[in-house]
Amino acid sequence: MTPDRPTGGSLPIDSPGEMRRAVEALAGPPGQGTKPMTSDLSIDEELLLHSIGWEPVELVTGASIFSVPMGVWNWGQGEITSASTAFAGAFAGAIARIHRETTRAGGHGVVGVHVETSVQRHHIDVTLLGTAVRPVGSHKGATTPFVSDLGARDFTVLHVSGWEPTGLAVGAGFVYAPRRSMGTAMQQKSQNVELTNFTEAMYSARESAMERMQASALALRGSGVVDVTVNEGPIEFARHAIGFTAWGTAVRLAGDQHRTIEPSTVVPLDDAQVAFDASTLG
Repeated sequence: MTPDRPTGGSLPIDSPGEMRRAVEALAGPPGQGTKPMTSDLSIDEELLLHSIGWEPVELVTGASIFSVPMGVWNWGQGEITSASTAFAGAFAGAIARIHRETTRAGGHGVVGVHVETSVQRHHIDVTLLGTAVRPVGSHKGATTPFVSDLGARDFTVLHVSGWEPTGLAVGAGFVYAPRRSMGTAMQQKSQNVELTNFTEAMYSARESAMERMQASALALRGSGVVDVTVNEGPIEFARHAIGFTAWGTAVRLAGDQHRTIEPSTVVPLDDAQVAFDASTLG
């Protein structure tokens, strides 16, 4: 089942025509003056983009590595501010670079962004990789293109519903787990009990990360965050520290109101039942 594009609000798009032209473009040789296109989208995702009047442009990436001062992972209390700041800085640097690549490629945004993060003792790495997209026929890149980890299918549904992505919202929090007394450590070693110091640290890290992600979404003029990815748990090289990171696509209503998608049946669901013949099992 596929959604029908609603009428009203904007000029209707000839979806069958766009799909037909997309298939012809993929099957035939590139036209004169056409720049070769590289994309990590599947064939059906590219056709879906064409069905709403968009097209893939180029594979773009952004990466940034931020240093973490020596000694910050040693025992302490409260939030590990240097680590939280380094994560935010690395993410901002990666987004700035993928913005520049997208603009140079003539894209208006990036979809299907793969986010890779690595928290090391002395640095935090963030790498973004996705496909730059633009409305068909547009050749000038946007000054501030959107970046989204939504796939082309989700982007299509979002667009048809009258919504648009505004960017990647991110938040991170790194917190020390409070020290346990010797008596508490011995008691917890001999029986099954909750490690309340780690539980409290997890909640503290989560609260900081979610507040920062919400603030990031508001700065992007989004009214919500969808497709959120969460990573949490003790740090591998500092087991007494808890990390919580979250990112997702900030979205907002593009028009006056949300448009309800009316599905249409593509494959009939009332096919005549085929009788089973046991003799065919040979």
